[in-house]
Amino acid sequence: MSFVPSSFFIAIIAFLVLYALLRKYAFGPLFGMMEQRRTHVMNEIQTAEQNRKETEKLLAEQKEALQATRKEAHDIIEQAKLTSTKQADEIIAQAKAEATRLKDDAVRDIENEKNKAVAALRREVSAMSVLIASKIIEKQIDEKSQEQLVEHYLKEVGGNQ
Repeated sequence: MSFVPSSFFIAIIAFLVLYALLRKYAFGPLFGMMEQRRTHVMNEIQTAEQNRKETEKLLAEQKEALQATRKEAHDIIEQAKLTSTKQADEIIAQAKAEATRLKDDAVRDIENEKNKAVAALRREVSAMSVLIASKIIEKQIDEKSQEQLVEHYLKEVGGNQ
């Protein structure tokens, strides 16, 4: 292979013409498309990054909302426990008060019945005393007979109870 200067210059000129044509008609649109593609990819990356940040933010908000809901549920349960304990205490106190009232009523009734029985017994003893006195007067008996008569009537009173 020999070096031919005219071929060399023609090749260089042809190369420069080809390069100028390629640059004008091929490289411009090709680089433009590549730039558009690069811009599109960069926009997609930015959009994806924004979406990721927004997703992280929403996830954090959801976690906070879930935590708040759990706390609220726990507070509701605690409030329900306190309310039920308070109601139970009130019911027990009412039951105790009612039992005390019923006991007091029963004691009063017993006392009243006892007083009535004592009064009836006194009336009966008074009546017996009057009867004994009248019989003593009727019989005009001696002391020994009088003691026997009193004992007899006391036994009768004791037996009637």
